[in-house]
Amino acid sequence: MKWFEVNEQSAGKKRLLLTWYLYNIFGERILYVIAFGVSFFIFIFVPKIRGFSKKYLEKVQKYTNLKPNLVNQFKHIFACANAFADKILVFSGNYNIKNIVFDSETDKNQLYGDINKNRGTFFICNHVGNVEVLHSLFEDTISNPNCEINIFLSHKQSQIFNNFLKSIKKEFPAKLFPIEDIGLTTGIDLKDNLNKGDVVFIAGDRLSESGGKSIEVDFFDSKIHLPKGAFKLAKLMEVPTYFISVIKLKKEYVVFVEKQENLSEKILVNKYVKFMEKIILKAPLQFFHFYDFFE
Repeated sequence: MKWFEVNEQSAGKKRLLLTWYLYNIFGERILYVIAFGVSFFIFIFVPKIRGFSKKYLEKVQKYTNLKPNLVNQFKHIFACANAFADKILVFSGNYNIKNIVFDSETDKNQLYGDINKNRGTFFICNHVGNVEVLHSLFEDTISNPNCEINIFLSHKQSQIFNNFLKSIKKEFPAKLFPIEDIGLTTGIDLKDNLNKGDVVFIAGDRLSESGGKSIEVDFFDSKIHLPKGAFKLAKLMEVPTYFISVIKLKKEYVVFVEKQENLSEKILVNKYVKFMEKIILKAPLQFFHFYDFFE
């Protein structure tokens, strides 16, 4: 079962709006109360999600010492719900960027140097942790006035996201591209945007619903398939490329970045998998793929 065949249990427009209205009435704390309630509901009434969590925990047990028991399955689901609560704060513009730090000052300086040179920057992210909090950080810290954020989402995610923002009368400073429509026109538009100094985010760990070529790689001693298009696009854009992930450690979000040189697609993909494995070992319960990732 692929990710797009799993009904999202907490990301529909109505659920987003309800959470938003409760947040505006009761404040930040209610978000985490809702996160616990949603997690408990999913844990009890959606055994399919629990099963996917168990399979993942079994795969990484020998690397993390996390047992694939019911307690850790609930913690896994709850970590995802907490990340969702933090996303609401990002959408509202109220997330405190003091809670976002870089793992390495050297990597941070290199990254900001590339962004502020007006060269354009390409990020290959993943569904480990909560990369969305970077929108709050970049909005306040990037000195390049021409820099805008470009994001690739699925058609369904794009529609839900846009409808939600329209309903709450918020503008999110990002250009959205459907992941299913990557082609010549998209590539030209993207290259123009990068030439103006924009940044691009695309996930390298989920296959498109519309299919497309994939690459088989080893991931924690298992075979998985990653989308070839994300890495091919990074190569074609000819701008600085970074792997990036943001995980929550205690009360802070920690940004991990790794700049990539002019590598072949195959080497780039293999390095990406090693990067993702490294991040997962730092926060194994923040692996937010609640479908059969190892299918």
